[in-house]
Amino acid sequence: MPPLTNPLMPPAHPFDFDAVTEDGDTLHEECGIFGVVGVTDAANFVALGLHALQHRGQEAGGIVSYAPDTGFNSARRFGYVRDNFTKQSLMETLPGTIAIGHVRYSTAGSKGQTAIRDVQPFFGEFSMGGAAIAHNGNITNANALRRELIERGSIFQSSSDSECIIHLMARSLQRDIPARMEDALRRVEGAFSVVAMTRTKLIGVRDPLGVRPLVLGKVGDGWCLSSETCALDIIGAEFVREIEPGEMVVITAAKGVESIRPFRPQPPRFCIFEHVYFSRPDSIIGGRSVYETRRQIGVELAREAPMDADLVCPVPDSGTPAAIGFAHESGIPYGMGIIRNQYMGRTFIEPTEQIRNMGVRLKLNVNRALIQGKRVILVDDSVVRGTTSRKIKEMILDAGAAEVHFRIASPPTAWPCFYGVDTPQREKLLAATMSEDEMRVHLGVDSLKFISLDGLYRAVGEAQGRNASCPQYCDACFSGEYPVKPADMLEQGFKMKAAE
Repeated sequence: MPPLTNPLMPPAHPFDFDAVTEDGDTLHEECGIFGVVGVTDAANFVALGLHALQHRGQEAGGIVSYAPDTGFNSARRFGYVRDNFTKQSLMETLPGTIAIGHVRYSTAGSKGQTAIRDVQPFFGEFSMGGAAIAHNGNITNANALRRELIERGSIFQSSSDSECIIHLMARSLQRDIPARMEDALRRVEGAFSVVAMTRTKLIGVRDPLGVRPLVLGKVGDGWCLSSETCALDIIGAEFVREIEPGEMVVITAAKGVESIRPFRPQPPRFCIFEHVYFSRPDSIIGGRSVYETRRQIGVELAREAPMDADLVCPVPDSGTPAAIGFAHESGIPYGMGIIRNQYMGRTFIEPTEQIRNMGVRLKLNVNRALIQGKRVILVDDSVVRGTTSRKIKEMILDAGAAEVHFRIASPPTAWPCFYGVDTPQREKLLAATMSEDEMRVHLGVDSLKFISLDGLYRAVGEAQGRNASCPQYCDACFSGEYPVKPADMLEQGFKMKAAE
């Protein structure tokens, strides 16, 4: 079998605009995954799917394909999908009817300085043939697994936790690759949605709790797997269903979809922040429109924290549906008081100190004519470190607002996520060290209110709110209750919330 082709070294890492303008004051998903089998020029479908999932990872992307004439072929690049995987010269190096891809925002691995070796999909050559794998989530026992594997002779090529899966597969004694993957994933703790491929099979797996999303689609005579339904839309695929928590699907062009249940059943704990922020508003989660859920969050927020004001404004773009719901429920007019520069992308200006000091003004601008003299309610998805919120408040006041009130479409983020979300250390989370009123004073706003955890649960369809004895979602970033113990972080001294 021809070897996996070596990707060309990409140009220097692009300037990280968000890191400069927001001072790390934003939660980022780790990645998005997409795979397709049974279509001509599969890599082109994957590139389109990754483009639709770009919001889930903007540092780098990669695609692996297979064709009988050329074997496995790979391309990995820094930057946006549109800047790399739309070039015909590159896509011609990725022939075949089966392919998988990945877009990345680093959490585990060389965070903040991604190396090309950390960009997925990862590839392994086994006795029964090659396999590539792409992973969304975070392995919470990766350090322990890595130590064990290195002691037994494994040689790691990256700093990514996901590479552990390939090495565990290599050490399995099972006779085919899907069985080896089952073997490997039984050793893994944490959160994982995986797409993988062999020469003929597309494989998808979700962890037993189903923390991260994965959906199945039908495209012509072929099949596809995706992190979100919005990526099915871009290639004209029909949404079939979600991959269930703890389910593995093995898909071939000839036989279709085979479902396997390799894990002990557990009550699911899907990430509730997917509803609040991570997923695109045009996606469907659990049979519910993400847009409608976010609008309902605004409705619940208006009921829980009413305020007499003149204008409801979203902090674009993630706060927009909740602001619409808040305005409708409260009867206060809705207006676009903040305008986002849609053409920001990577800046053409060097990141000098003067540019850094401009902060969010490079990204957002106040609609002064609408704001002046008004009592303004700003609706945002979350408050992390508070630096962006303070800058936005200053911009609103500078524009002549009479009052500034914040309404936040999630509960206070007081605990770090260890399941695939880029969260600052706990001591850097504003809600970990301050009460709600202390945060209000720190931000310098007239009022600050977060939706309650019960209110958030009601908005996502749980009429009775949160079941405290057995929560329906993973909400560890709000509650401090981790459904899977973060073994590596506990080893490093992380203190979990004491039992009440």
